[in-house]
Amino acid sequence: MPRPIQAFIDLNALENNLHVARRATSSRIMAVIKANGYGHGLLRVAEALAAADGFALLDIQDAIVLREAGYRQAILLLEGFFTADDLPRIAEYDLTCVIHSSWQIDLLNAYPKRASLDVWLKVSSGMNRLGFIPHQVTQTMEQLRRHAAVRDITLMTHFAHADEARGIDEQLEIFDALAAPHRVARSLANSAALLRYPKSHGDWVRPGIMLYGASPFADTSAQQLGLKPVMTLSSRIIATQDLRTGDEVGYGAIYRAEHSMRIGIVACGYADGYPRQAPNSTPALVDGQRTQTLGRVSMDMLFVDLSKLPNAQVGSEVVLWGAGLPIEEVARAAGTISYELMCAVTKRVTVKT
Repeated sequence: MPRPIQAFIDLNALENNLHVARRATSSRIMAVIKANGYGHGLLRVAEALAAADGFALLDIQDAIVLREAGYRQAILLLEGFFTADDLPRIAEYDLTCVIHSSWQIDLLNAYPKRASLDVWLKVSSGMNRLGFIPHQVTQTMEQLRRHAAVRDITLMTHFAHADEARGIDEQLEIFDALAAPHRVARSLANSAALLRYPKSHGDWVRPGIMLYGASPFADTSAQQLGLKPVMTLSSRIIATQDLRTGDEVGYGAIYRAEHSMRIGIVACGYADGYPRQAPNSTPALVDGQRTQTLGRVSMDMLFVDLSKLPNAQVGSEVVLWGAGLPIEEVARAAGTISYELMCAVTKRVTVKT
């Protein structure tokens, strides 16, 4: 028998979450499916999100996989190209690439084919990660307008605080001023800006985390936003232990029983992608009932409290996150974010749809 841990991917939930994005904007939707569809599976996600106007990811090979699978919509490479050898493949497969640094323009200058590339010029409006700083934008835009290889240009930026109280006003003001002289399409909004700041939508929005059923906001749940969880990570109890007062649990004995109690050992650990840093009291569901983890997560197993669950036994289902247990809640308890949990699920976990 296979090990009982599995990740169930709800394709209907993906479609629902795309509809939520559609209802929130009239802009074209560039669905972000980088990192193997945030850990959900590239082609699986693309199929469920086939109604999106475009897909955004990082790797050229992944983009080629989509093209060869028959997807004809725009496919955007979020970090653009890395070598001159990438450019012929980008043109052959009609991919769109982000231009974020002058060295990429240097590579572009050596590319011989005329009017064969669509590019998105990235502006660093305050995040200071990728992109041209404000005083470079006009000159760079003119370079690209005159460039023989460039067919179409879109201006883009990325918000650093769209999910926080600080918001987007500072960056939006900078971007709008830079974009004003140029009659080109614009793309600014990530999931948080799409849901909260209609003024930022521009021509293309770029939802990511919301498509997978997690809220981008600390103060608003996915359910409140109409989003449904796409990934449910679950396993089963493979053993139980009866503890006496003072008994210790797991490596490092970070949990000590304060009274007689029963615990369950679950077939899931950090080698499956569950966060090792998850502390005592991280929420979990056993047979649909809420409980908590105990002790330190090990490579292949973790512990759950069965003190108030007398019917739980070997074989009982344990939901680590997903349906009935928001991934954001688990991430918050573990001191991380839902993005990381999704992307961390490893290949040894069985995936079902």
